[in-house]
Amino acid sequence: MIPVNRGNALGAKSASAPGGATWDAERTFVLDRRQFTAAALGFSTAAVGDFPAAAAAMTYDGAVTTSRAQLQAVPRDRELVRFATLAANSHNTQPWIFSAHGNEIAIAPDFSRRCPAVDPDDHHLFVSLGCAAENLILAASALGWRADPVIDGERIVIALEQPPPDASTLAAAIPVRQCTRAAFDGRPAAPETLRRLESACREPDVTALLMTERAAIAGVTDYVLEGNSAQMRDKAFMRELVSWIRFNEAEAVATLDGLFAPASGNPSLPSWLARPLLKLFFTESGENKKYRDQLASSAGVVVLAAERSDKSNWIAVGRACQRFGLQATALGLKYSFVNQPVEVAALRQQFATSLGLGERRPDIVMRFGTGPDLPKSLRRPPEQVMRP
Repeated sequence: MIPVNRGNALGAKSASAPGGATWDAERTFVLDRRQFTAAALGFSTAAVGDFPAAAAAMTYDGAVTTSRAQLQAVPRDRELVRFATLAANSHNTQPWIFSAHGNEIAIAPDFSRRCPAVDPDDHHLFVSLGCAAENLILAASALGWRADPVIDGERIVIALEQPPPDASTLAAAIPVRQCTRAAFDGRPAAPETLRRLESACREPDVTALLMTERAAIAGVTDYVLEGNSAQMRDKAFMRELVSWIRFNEAEAVATLDGLFAPASGNPSLPSWLARPLLKLFFTESGENKKYRDQLASSAGVVVLAAERSDKSNWIAVGRACQRFGLQATALGLKYSFVNQPVEVAALRQQFATSLGLGERRPDIVMRFGTGPDLPKSLRRPPEQVMRP
């Protein structure tokens, strides 16, 4: 998303430009972080310990290392929530609230973090919740807990039972996965790789269309560019996008969310310099060229579409989406979102028709291939996303 690339994700998304609801504005914190954390969790200030002091002194690399550390068995609920927060999500807004009681963990939407311009019906928000649920389910399995998710209105309630542990290559990929908004190397994926990617997307009532032919990818590219142009001409969309961009490490560490500019290959700059430069270099033609090059360098594109367009089906799409990203990561591949054709309502049905989806709504568009490592986006710690 700007001279940043979008995500998110639903990626995580790393920083990026429009049209990808980059799947995370500067903010000033008035409340003491220690007091805020204690109040939010219903703990005494002393119970929180030195978390705020440690956070204040934390570097960007330190924050990445802390949030993406290997999964530990205890404290169980905190660890499962930490892994859940590493899921892909639109603009890296992290629109979730977790609560744990006994052997149940619930995930609810945090509507204070919704993006009304790019996601007016909260489609991406509920896909993001599905992504988080999938991470939690896989992490629970790795710790020896069978997780049974049930949709309860707008919440996902996950009951934990204890069968034998099930070490999963997908669970191991959770701390490594990221959306990579960069050009790939153009190499095709092997047939077995494609089979495993397609298999990872299997979810009841969710269709995965995996395309590797250059003509098919070019057809998707046309819709991505048209959608990108529409979004970049939309002032409300651009204001919302820029509000979630973190131009440097200090901004990113202060909020632990948002679209970190270097995560899409852009330099880290002071915001007073980056904001005026953004208007000069973040142009419709420049972003369209970037997306054209990125798609041309990709090994393939996958489109996910649910049978019905409602919250439970969007959550199902999120689970399939997250497994795809984790499987790509486990196979040594990179991926990122190019969601412009599904975000621009005027294009969505045309795009669906071009793919033979009929009346079904295309939900998510991702490209994949072999590419470089980029800085990872940050996540808020469990203490900031858990409620009693």
